[in-house]
Amino acid sequence: MFARALRVRGHTAIKGSERRKLRADVAAAFPSLSAEQLCELVPHKEELSVVKAYSHRGDAITVYTRGRNPVLFERERALYPTVYTLWSYPDLLPAFSTWPPVLQKLAGGADLMLPGVLVPSRGLPQVQQGTLCAITLVGNRYAPVAVGVATMSTAEMLAAGMRGKGFTVLHTYMDHLWGFGDKAYPPTIAPLVADPVEVENTDQEDDPATQVDVSSLSLQEGDVSSAVCISLAFLAPSTVFPPSAEQMDELFQQCFFHALKCKVKKSELPLLTSTFLRNHMFSCCPEGQQLDVKKSSYKKFSKFLQCMQQKDILQVKELNKGVESIVGVDWKHPDIKSFVVPDGFSPVLDTPESKGGDGEPLYHPPDIVPLYGVSVKMAPLFQESGHKKGSILSSSDVRSIVIDYVKTNELVDETNKNFVKINPILCDCLLDKAEQDSISKLKWDDLLNRCLAQLQPFHQVTFFGHEPIVRKGKGCPIDITIAQRSSNKKVTIIKNLELYGLDPQSVATTLQQRVQASATISPLPEAKDRVQVQIQGNQIHHLAKLLLEEYRLPRKYMQGLEKAPKLGRKK
Repeated sequence: MFARALRVRGHTAIKGSERRKLRADVAAAFPSLSAEQLCELVPHKEELSVVKAYSHRGDAITVYTRGRNPVLFERERALYPTVYTLWSYPDLLPAFSTWPPVLQKLAGGADLMLPGVLVPSRGLPQVQQGTLCAITLVGNRYAPVAVGVATMSTAEMLAAGMRGKGFTVLHTYMDHLWGFGDKAYPPTIAPLVADPVEVENTDQEDDPATQVDVSSLSLQEGDVSSAVCISLAFLAPSTVFPPSAEQMDELFQQCFFHALKCKVKKSELPLLTSTFLRNHMFSCCPEGQQLDVKKSSYKKFSKFLQCMQQKDILQVKELNKGVESIVGVDWKHPDIKSFVVPDGFSPVLDTPESKGGDGEPLYHPPDIVPLYGVSVKMAPLFQESGHKKGSILSSSDVRSIVIDYVKTNELVDETNKNFVKINPILCDCLLDKAEQDSISKLKWDDLLNRCLAQLQPFHQVTFFGHEPIVRKGKGCPIDITIAQRSSNKKVTIIKNLELYGLDPQSVATTLQQRVQASATISPLPEAKDRVQVQIQGNQIHHLAKLLLEEYRLPRKYMQGLEKAPKLGRKK
């Protein structure tokens, strides 16, 4: 269900009455919870939020979050726990075990087939068809990694010879619902007493005849042969656990000091933090390891840099919301001077995808999506759908809400379905005073366009490898202008590069080298903490080639390219 990203429609704090109703629903759905556990799961005062979303299949989902983590989700009026909840209450549901390599298939959207289920010596839990169950991994059976519904009873499973589909999987560790939270790893809790079947399997681990390539195992019923089912029973229950937060913190600090000591030059400052991470720190990562800030205790790269700034190692300045730059480094700091590059260090080789044509790291253009905020004037129209003033919606959400409103209130014109009748709410929201007496119906397109025009403009910017950022307004394009200076000299002025994750200093240096003209960077008069690049002459042709062809930035994100000089024959 959550193999693909969720489409979020609303995110609000839960009300007191809703909190009490939720606690009652949880108590009815999971009677094994004690009163104390119920208060922990649905606390009386701690912040609890409700997220309305749609799955990629169009299913309406309600997600309840506590802190950062989703704890429950509701589908078709049925409540289900998330893996975060099951890690706190591992005995909440009857548990069935499978082998670690199967988890990747489940996270990809597959259901769990019975040949992949371990039958322990003590027998399977007794469940009926439709029972909600937890799925664990052999070797760590107290940390559920998936939630599913049994497609048959335990007796039917055994009668079928453990063949066929056993569980419809709803949610797994590593899917997008898990990614909605802090992306924690399952706790590592080994069984107090090893199951005899597991001991047997471990003893036969070194026997080549008992090994099987699980990567080729499909979880569809017809693809599992008898030979694979027999071999699967002898797989070693070994699990590769990810690095701890402390280990990732150490790796981040190692790559950080290595980059400052060996990679970054003073002439490169100011340097965008995203450029520093992508171009310098990643290249200092030892082979076989990977930097992932979400697996560290910092969770965000900006928090890691704040920690380093508190130690007076560097200075970071916020150019714009979500865009920061390193403006100073104390290379005489004891931590930098005492850092020693690890012996036998072998940097990770850059893949073809990580480099551009000229050897520079490949720039990834941001993904910019227009959004719309509900204004005071438009609030009555969106009230029926549960959205209030300030709610942020996509254009498709606005379209769906307006269409639902028109159909619910039976406003489609009976004589011509291309028109919508105007009721008092639509009249107040969409029509000017001069139009209110003369217009009684609107075409669908006109209705939707007027609705979008009356909403407050927002936009969402997603930089490669970072969380989305929502900003007010329609978004400023990269502004390219030609200005006249003394002695009839022209200069090219470039603004707003930082908004698109581009380093103004890098762009200025590249242009300066290519056109052999002086380039300067100066503060932007109309915006604080932003700069503009100024280069002699009309250099729009060279700038367009750099931005469009090398940085692969879409033309729609730029304005002023039409001011390029006309190319003609020189006399």
